[in-house]
Formats: sequence, C-alpha cells, structure tokens
Amino acid sequence: MKPHGITDEQLFLRAFPFSLKDKAKDWLYYLPSGSIETWADMKQQFLQRFFPASRATHLRKEIYGIRQSNGESLYEYWERFKALVASYPHHQFTESLLIQYFYEGLSGMDRRMVDAASGGSLIDKTPEEAQTPNLHHGGKLQAIWISY
Repeated sequence: MKPHGITDEQLFLRAFPFSLKDKAKDWLYYLPSGSIETWADMKQQFLQRFFPASRATHLRKEIYGIRQSNGESLYEYWERFKALVASYPHHQFTESLLIQYFYEGLSGMDRRMVDAASGGSLIDKTPEEAQTPNLHHGGKLQAIWISY
C-alpha cells in the first residue's frame, strides 16, 4: 500500500536508495544535489554508471546468439535463456524477438518437440499464442513461454 498523495515515481525515487549497497550507495550519495529530478533520470544515470555500453552489447549478442548445448535438456536451456534475459532487464527486445532467439537456438529434436507441443511452428505464433504450449519435464507440465 502506498501513502496517499505519493506518485509511483516519487515512491521509486524514495525507495531506490534502500536497494543499494557499497559502491552503488556511495555513487548515489555523492551525486550533485539536483542532478536527479525524475525516476527516468535516476534509471538513466544509474545504468550509465553501472551497466556500461560494452556490457550491454555483450549481453545483447549473447541473447540473440544463444544456442542449446549438446546434452542440455530443454528445461535447462529454457532456464539459462530466462536467466540471461533477466540479467539485462533493459534489453529492449520485443517479445516476438525473444521467442525467435530462443527458438532458433533450440536443437533440432527439441525444436520439433516445441513445434508439436504448440500445434505448429512456434516461430509462426504470436507472443500470446506462444505462451500456451506445455512441455513435459520431470513429471510436471511446464509452460514454455512466460511473458517478460
């Protein structure tokens, strides 16, 4: 529950310092007064300082070039893909592109299994349609696509 009269942006700005520690907290407290006026300013400056362009470029290449390893189960590949995407939350890939990158990295056998589970080629589905297929893993049905 948020206090009455407080906007989400104000809440984010007030709560953000409590999520920081060590160098990140020091960075925030040493910023010149008035240098951050909006939540957008905060995000931009924080990411610029702690998520350099070289790291962003590296992670983007990893996401669009991901491949299922030999002997890696579909479940393990899916978990690795989700972790990679989560490590770069401001990736700016559309859901359709993420589906495409995941699908293109599948081994031939698992790609056929995903296609069969989705009632046709997963790559031809909309993101909404791609959220519905289920795959069997360890005795439980697992949803293959979860919205980001």
